[in-house]
Amino acid sequence: MKNKPRRRHPQKPILSGPIHEFSVEDLSHEAKGVARLDGKVTFIEGALPGEVVSAQIFKQNKSFNLAKLKSIIQASPSRIAPPCPHFQQCGGCSFQHLNAKEQQQTKHRWLSKQLRKVLHTVTLEILIDQDMAYRRRARLAITYRNGRVSLGFRGKGSSEIVDISTCLVLTPRLQSLYTQLRVSLLQDVLAAKMGHIELLEDSRGTCMVMRLTADISAQEQQRWQHWATEHDTLIYWQYPRDKQADATKHGLRSYTIEGFSLHFHPQDFIQINAKMNEKMVAQALQWLAPNKDDVILDLFCGVGNFSLPLAKQAKTVVGVEIQESMVAAGKQNAQLNNLNNLKFIAADLTQKVGSEISALGVSKVMIDPPRAGAYEFLPTLVALNPQQILYVSCDGATLARDAEYLAEYDYRITKACMMDMFPQTAHLECMLLFERV
Repeated sequence: MKNKPRRRHPQKPILSGPIHEFSVEDLSHEAKGVARLDGKVTFIEGALPGEVVSAQIFKQNKSFNLAKLKSIIQASPSRIAPPCPHFQQCGGCSFQHLNAKEQQQTKHRWLSKQLRKVLHTVTLEILIDQDMAYRRRARLAITYRNGRVSLGFRGKGSSEIVDISTCLVLTPRLQSLYTQLRVSLLQDVLAAKMGHIELLEDSRGTCMVMRLTADISAQEQQRWQHWATEHDTLIYWQYPRDKQADATKHGLRSYTIEGFSLHFHPQDFIQINAKMNEKMVAQALQWLAPNKDDVILDLFCGVGNFSLPLAKQAKTVVGVEIQESMVAAGKQNAQLNNLNNLKFIAADLTQKVGSEISALGVSKVMIDPPRAGAYEFLPTLVALNPQQILYVSCDGATLARDAEYLAEYDYRITKACMMDMFPQTAHLECMLLFERV
């Protein structure tokens, strides 16, 4: 999931409206229960389909109400006790009260509905892995007020930071690192000079990116470097004047995919679910089935997550990415893995591209755009006239829009898959294979 949009954080709702009994019919794409009051849609956070609940309305719009769950009168058989003690307050997860199988089926229904105009008779498959302890990267918010430190995530429907003692969706090593970090930060003045902290686990181990809001002394930095050594991790510092953390001292990070080692800056985009990423790349290779005659264009390629595995089987692969730092990392990855048939170029795919791309003679395209989709590039993509397009998306709505455009130019979906890349949340990933007819 790339370029995740900045979320709005409204203040905690003031509960002053009436309390009603509701029969919950469905789940919204934000994992809120959908019910009706005198025909008007009412969204109830924490309510599940099939339940009868008591909820208090706290906001009324012309077309819908928002209500807060007060009690469950009749529970769904799919409801479970949330394993995380912070679930009711923390905004990081939205689905821990629903069993894993029903989470997957719910996302499958959402995506099926969004793609109904283009799927036709194609079966929407499901790709899954473990539903807890999967997240290899997390960005933590931190505040320091009146000598008190809060470290965690934004609250549900709130701008306030929920101070959490643990996070069960983090990998075990990151859970351990978080616990140790929290204990130390709660009694350290460094917290007053921090904007946020990023935790990361990869093939090199764990690391942290400390984003500072004020400069710190060499002594403070050295003290925390000692702390990092004691806890078998590394710290990358990002000072207020810097656009990204300095990786000069500790070097780039790395992870392995399909036997290749991919290096990246600790703040570059990578998929947060390592096991699902492995399954996703393997499925992409199976569906696209590159051969030694193929010239493949990998759009929004990042540091080469799909590019390198594709290059192992194709004649030529060209990766295109807007971020210069990731293009540089991609070039390094191609060189380190001895892939002479792999090239990376920097280009803004929302703008008209040059002849360098149009002259490639592309046979297949791999595309993994940010949430906004790739609508601006689709005219260029169609003009390239590839035989196959493999589209990976983290947003069903923009994917459906782009799929409808491709259908107008005689591209039909032959394979489709919902990938549960982000269990316990309402987010999902999707893969579609288009073939020219």
